[in-house]
Amino acid sequence: MHRLFVAIRPPEAIRDLLIDAMDDSADFRWQDDEQLHLTLRFVGEVERPIAEDLAAALAAIRSAPFEIRIHGTGRFEQRSSGALWAGVEPKPPLVALAAKVERACQSAGLEPERRALHLHITLARWKGRRSRELTGFLDRTRGLGSEPFEVDRFALFESRLSRHGAHYEEVASYTLS
Repeated sequence: MHRLFVAIRPPEAIRDLLIDAMDDSADFRWQDDEQLHLTLRFVGEVERPIAEDLAAALAAIRSAPFEIRIHGTGRFEQRSSGALWAGVEPKPPLVALAAKVERACQSAGLEPERRALHLHITLARWKGRRSRELTGFLDRTRGLGSEPFEVDRFALFESRLSRHGAHYEEVASYTLS
């Protein structure tokens, strides 16, 4: 089985900006450079034939390159855990690309994605109550932003879970043109 997702990997300067926004608080499990990405579609575990069909379907996507930028931070919460994230703008070209990726996933035999699309780059995760720490981080990073950067490719990644966290490996890269 292959645990896959489709994502955009920000350029090094943007990843550096995001890492600089993180602090050394032990209250959060911070992402490292390798883990910083903008997910277009989480695929999950699939057998090799489906993975190969998906890779071929993604190769057929046609889209012009576009620019986005980092804009603000936020959080997702579920009971006593959650994630801190950096937002991105503008959303329309990302939504259009994500829709093409979704169609490619379905053409490869995957079930439609039922969750709402919320385009972001995860910065950290937490467990337990962290109200004060969350407020402090969000207040400090509310104005986080970057210059526009070009998105000229996206990739299919495989996620391997271990006791030390997830390790991501790029399986295939697709150029926008």
